[in-house]
Amino acid sequence: MTSDQRLPVVLVTGLSGGGKASILRALEDVGFEAVDNPPLTMLEEMVARGDRKLAIGVDARTRGFDATLALEALDRLRRNPALRPELVFAWASDSTLLRRYTETRRRHPMAPQGRVIDGIEAEKVLTAALRDRADLVIDTSDLPLAGLRQLIEKHFGDDADPGRSRLVVSLISFAYRQGLPPEADLVFDGRFLRNPHYDPDLRPRTGLDPAVGAYIEADPDYTNYFARITDLVDLVLPRFVQEGKKYATIAIGCTGGQHRSVYLIEQLAAHLSTRPAEERPSGNGAGWRLTVTHRELVREGHGMTLRPNNPVPRREPERNGEAARSSPVQAQEA
Repeated sequence: MTSDQRLPVVLVTGLSGGGKASILRALEDVGFEAVDNPPLTMLEEMVARGDRKLAIGVDARTRGFDATLALEALDRLRRNPALRPELVFAWASDSTLLRRYTETRRRHPMAPQGRVIDGIEAEKVLTAALRDRADLVIDTSDLPLAGLRQLIEKHFGDDADPGRSRLVVSLISFAYRQGLPPEADLVFDGRFLRNPHYDPDLRPRTGLDPAVGAYIEADPDYTNYFARITDLVDLVLPRFVQEGKKYATIAIGCTGGQHRSVYLIEQLAAHLSTRPAEERPSGNGAGWRLTVTHRELVREGHGMTLRPNNPVPRREPERNGEAARSSPVQAQEA
């Protein structure tokens, strides 16, 4: 039986307030039967009786919840050759979770009579093993609902290709002054490059603007630096696959998260998308599943949230040695 014929089963878990319910609804929209918080003892029975794609939500509110028992049940499902089980873990930063609980005025299930932050910390400990074993970890801190739905559609919708590498590569631009993305596996620093902030004409623009890109590329060290980034990424991603990783996050930061980091992430996405097939690692990494998030642009309301797999064209050097300029970048709504 091929992976295309196996019945998908998605176990959705995570921190309370992290977006589990929204993920279940998104899975329901792409054809899954969604069940939230059944007793853990019923998981395998529900799967055995079902004949359609199934999404099951499990968290601290689930009767008899225990991360070890959930993982043991998942391992048994994975031994069934007729099934294709996956574990999704949803989380958000402490500040985001606190804000969400404040807005909804709900009590945390792990601290019904105490402080919300105490409940968050207790649940982190309780679910740590699930996060470590997850096939896909989703940070919803700055991810709007539309972007979350788009992400779920990409990975679990009818157009998803279960036969190819399942490595999800998330590319994030960020501002150092706002903190590093905590989920990052690789972090690169673009702060030493020419800063468009000091050009009055470029300051209000973003790294999605071709004029900003041209300014950054004019830095004499840009070409060498970007080549070293791509060389390292091309080396590491196939090794991640060999180690069994299902997702990888690469972050590039600059001072404000508006110009240099955005442009570098766009160019890295283009590199990973347009790399010739003959140069890709055979059988263990071709066709990365890319998502691009410009964290600070999202926070500042620029509209672009998460854009899977359609980065701007990579700039290639012309024969005369001058950099060819790509077409204008259009920010797309998630």
